[in-house]
Amino acid sequence: MRILLVEDEARLVRQIVRGLREEGHVVDSCDTAADAESQALALAYDVVVLDWMLPDGDGLAVLRRLRDRGLATPTLMLTARADTAEKVQALRTGADDYLTKPFAFDELLARLEALHRRAGATAVRMTVADAHLDPLRRSLVCGDKAVALTAREFALARELFAHAGEVLTRSELLAAVWGPQFDGEPNIADVYIGYLRKKLAETGAERAVIRTVRGAGYRLDGSGP
Repeated sequence: MRILLVEDEARLVRQIVRGLREEGHVVDSCDTAADAESQALALAYDVVVLDWMLPDGDGLAVLRRLRDRGLATPTLMLTARADTAEKVQALRTGADDYLTKPFAFDELLARLEALHRRAGATAVRMTVADAHLDPLRRSLVCGDKAVALTAREFALARELFAHAGEVLTRSELLAAVWGPQFDGEPNIADVYIGYLRKKLAETGAERAVIRTVRGAGYRLDGSGP
């Protein structure tokens, strides 16, 4: 697994990172809410481990924003809070599991492995013509060639595949991928469409094409060039 660990207790970070790497996993870590959000959206992770209390903000608020932006990566919350109401709040916000400090490393590992198994069991490959979107590997696939996507690219591709043959406006894509409250540059959607086109071409897919519908938006179809 590739795991993002968001935790500001340096000693705990060292212990978790060492243990997970010894088990053969790839681990990236950060210690702030700002870095957690940007890193989770920039790279494709199998699981996120997110501390509730961070120096610059609330881990639960970070999770809420990530879910609003379409990030579905399984997430386990870490916290010293043991109150049942707070556990319920975390789960309803979008956490997939919850672990109270202190905890045994073996329990953390088992919970992460279980989250990964469940995500794999429910992942459904989406297909348009000769191109496939693989949620488990978070990749575009054609034949035996797979090209990895960032979390944002994957979220955008998922919208296009889910609505294949339909025209999606820039506003619809921005709301689905960047969140309904997004107030940045609207042409960011055009930039990411460009990224996806390039990666789709890298797979060798010939019939699946992302088309620009002038004055309307974008459409993924399987009719070829």
